[in-house]
Amino acid sequence: MLDHNILLNYVRNEYKNLYLVSSTTKVLNDFQMFVREVEREEFRYVVPDFRLNNKLELLQNMPQHQKNKVEFLCNECCDFGCSNRKKCYEEVSRIYIDNKDSKAFCSSPDAVNGYRFTKAMDNPGFIGVEQIKNWYLPVGFSQFKIEGRGLGSALVFEFLLYYLTKPTYHLHVREEVYLDNMLDLF
Repeated sequence: MLDHNILLNYVRNEYKNLYLVSSTTKVLNDFQMFVREVEREEFRYVVPDFRLNNKLELLQNMPQHQKNKVEFLCNECCDFGCSNRKKCYEEVSRIYIDNKDSKAFCSSPDAVNGYRFTKAMDNPGFIGVEQIKNWYLPVGFSQFKIEGRGLGSALVFEFLLYYLTKPTYHLHVREEVYLDNMLDLF
């Protein structure tokens, strides 16, 4: 029988100062399965599948010690009804492991358009700034994750602008960044 915890145990034993995160790549989209993962002592944080983001009643009723371990993926663009998500993550992992310079196949009907923040914002699993301030923080959640480190500097800049800058300052920040050539877009 294959022990799926070989790597986990190795990292815990050899790198005692590191903390472990149960990744969104596990596609924990069943709430009970997610709670069982949260209860595992070896993980400091657990990232549920984005489709659990809107399960507000279930999330709200979690005890605080569990809420402290939850890290939400806020800006997922994947189709909410996708049934190939785990397979897609596995394919992306293989591409990175093999150091290939190729794109993973996505079965979403509009995958040809690539990642669009506006599409993510329309996703039922999207967590915006107002939801963070008015619901998640008041009920005891405090960890949030922004997707997209490999999407390009302009898009990552827009994520940071949206999540970390007051809307009245968006244009000011853009002007400063663009005029100082800090963001190489072209």
